[in-house]
This record gives sequence, structure tokens and C-alpha cells, in this order.
Amino acid sequence: MDFTCTYASPLGDIELASNGEALIGLWFKGQKYDAATLSPTAQEKPDDSVLTQARAWLDAYFEGRDPGEIPPCAPRGSEFRQLVWAKLAEIPYGELVTYGDIAKSIEADTGKKRSARAVGGAVGHNPVSIILPCHRVVGASRSLTGYAGGIERKTALLKLEGVDMSALSVPTKGTAL
Repeated sequence: MDFTCTYASPLGDIELASNGEALIGLWFKGQKYDAATLSPTAQEKPDDSVLTQARAWLDAYFEGRDPGEIPPCAPRGSEFRQLVWAKLAEIPYGELVTYGDIAKSIEADTGKKRSARAVGGAVGHNPVSIILPCHRVVGASRSLTGYAGGIERKTALLKLEGVDMSALSVPTKGTAL
């Protein structure tokens, strides 16, 4: 059984989802792929222990502090997406990596060559946004490409973490907007 609750963030309402043991979803309401992996029989249960833990983590995060260890996460997706999402969990607070960096890391771990484009597809479908920090992934040219929650939110999250934005560029067209 999936459980949900709404978290009121400074960047808009967030839907949190749990399977009772781990976080399975964190989406800005109305974002691209919003609740795509959530069971249609999910029930609202704000007192679920996983959701309570996730809200506490988000409280610290939106206060501008490194919230530390992430709550248990169990995003639903293919084996390749799982590999990519595990790499997202390794990106330190306030730091950036590129899609190519993730592809190379997966190749080093598995021996299978993966393209930055394939990684981008998996990052874009990340069902546990912010906590699995897909906003910390940028293009090879330091472009703020892709974020299902919108480029404005990606920028705001990076600024909140103290990332130096001066070397980053915002695309003027494309799917990141």
C-alpha cells in the first residue's frame, strides 16, 4: 500500500509518497511525470513514519542547512534507472556533476558503456526529487539542462545550497524550460 501527504515548500506544494518502509516519491505538484510511479490506490496518511522523516529532512533542507543522511528511498523504475538514481544519492550537498560524469561512473561500476543522453532520461524521470538530488546534475557545458520541476526551481534549489551560479548558464529553449 502506498501512502501520501502534501508538504508545503517555499517553491510550491510537494507530494510525498511512501510504501510504508521507504520513500517512493517526491514531486512538485503538477511537475512533469508528477506521481507517475504512484499506485492509484494510494491513501493519504501524513502520520506514516517515512513521510514524517521526509518532512523533517525537507524542513532542514529548506532552512538552508545540509539535512544530512537521506531518508530510506525505494524509487520504482528499471534496473538502469535504479543505477542512475543511486548515483544521484551520492552527490554531496552543494556540489554538481554532469550527466557524462554519471555515465562514466556507471560504466566503471558495471563495465557497460552508457551515454550521457541515456543518463539524462533516467535523471529526468527521478521520482524522488530533491532528496535524490537530480537538480545537482548539469550539462557538460555547465548548462542547467533538464529538471522536471522547472528550471526556476532547479535554480532556486542550487542557490539554496550555496552553489556558485556564475559559471552556469540557463538554456533559452528546450525541454529544461
